[in-house]
Amino acid sequence: MNDSITVKVVVEGQTEQNFIKEILAPYCALKRIYMTPSLVSKKGQKGGDVKFQRVEQDIVAYLKQPNVSAVSTFVDYYGLKAWPEKDSIPPHSTPQQIADRLNNAAKAYICARHDRLNPQNRFIPFMAVHEFETLLFSDSRILAEALNIEQREVDNVLSECGSPEQINNSPQTAPSKRLLAWTNDQYKKIIDGIKISEKIGIDKMRQECPLFHAWLTSLEQLQEQQ
Repeated sequence: MNDSITVKVVVEGQTEQNFIKEILAPYCALKRIYMTPSLVSKKGQKGGDVKFQRVEQDIVAYLKQPNVSAVSTFVDYYGLKAWPEKDSIPPHSTPQQIADRLNNAAKAYICARHDRLNPQNRFIPFMAVHEFETLLFSDSRILAEALNIEQREVDNVLSECGSPEQINNSPQTAPSKRLLAWTNDQYKKIIDGIKISEKIGIDKMRQECPLFHAWLTSLEQLQEQQ
């Protein structure tokens, strides 16, 4: 019996694409989960402003491929413009509540319209709350050393917010905006973000980011069912 699975992940930007290709895919391959990112953004377009209609097209295209075990997403709530049930999220919702609502709504939408492709078992969406840089706050020492900033600055944010995935997403206080402010706009998302991710490691991210951990757990459970 073939106990490996192939997973296509529709991502919103080059940073997420590189993170999966260079950091997450090798980690998952050790568990016989072979993950490949697929960029939904047009060439030259920055992440954010993700429309579900574009994401849906890619999801369905990959669900139609018999050699693809599962299809997932890696988009973030920060800057999200159009997504099923996004406008119905109650004020002051927790990251868990936001992710649950958006992930469940996306899955329900795909299942209702493309049931013949077995999305109930093959579509596992992941909504990052609030953005990729959340993961970099999993280790304040490594983050601070990599960007030459004060560790206490990072620790203060974590103490104030509670955990990396709870760092709020206003235009001034989103994780990436904090890193830019601390480094006088020297933080480079694609270059620095990937290097820091490698130093922190996926296991540490899973320890500190329960939504991220739950997503990977779902993929591992799918693999175990093979």
